[in-house]
Amino acid sequence: MAAGDESIPRLYTRTGDRGTTGLAGGARVEKDSARIRAYGTFDELGAQLGLVSAELPDSLADVRQTVYRLEHELYIAQTELASAPGRKPAVQIEARHVARLEADIDRFDAAHPPLRSFVLPRGSRAAALLHVARTVARRAERELWALNRTDPQRPELLEWSNRLSDLLFALALAANHALGVAELAPDYTT
Repeated sequence: MAAGDESIPRLYTRTGDRGTTGLAGGARVEKDSARIRAYGTFDELGAQLGLVSAELPDSLADVRQTVYRLEHELYIAQTELASAPGRKPAVQIEARHVARLEADIDRFDAAHPPLRSFVLPRGSRAAALLHVARTVARRAERELWALNRTDPQRPELLEWSNRLSDLLFALALAANHALGVAELAPDYTT
């Protein structure tokens, strides 16, 4: 069955009532395993991006389109992580995904004035939500690296995960700039 062709006959199965969950291929793992924490945090990020998308003004259509694509890429990452070790997933993050993130980072980074300092994660509602998504992406990356210590992951997935938070930061800055909201540097004297 190709990814996206899943059949979900009902919302509960009762198979997780004892603290385990199934991976693609039938293996079962603890619900708090490193693998489940990693793809669960990517799932959380996807929900956050859904909120971002719902709150983006029409003037940020290019940001919305990029967020929409990221939502789909998150499912590719989750499919990869939900596959039992040693089982080739139906889809996986590839070098082209990493290259596209890098191109997007460069494009959105060029859409605002150069930074002269750190900035507070705020500004417009769109930027603030993108900053929240960025922090969830960083946590997802940390969870992925924790899994990688005991179950090595493919370099493309690790690289993609690292670029993801960078893109969300660039999107937040570009959103503020497009909406005419100035960045605010931290005040270290307070």
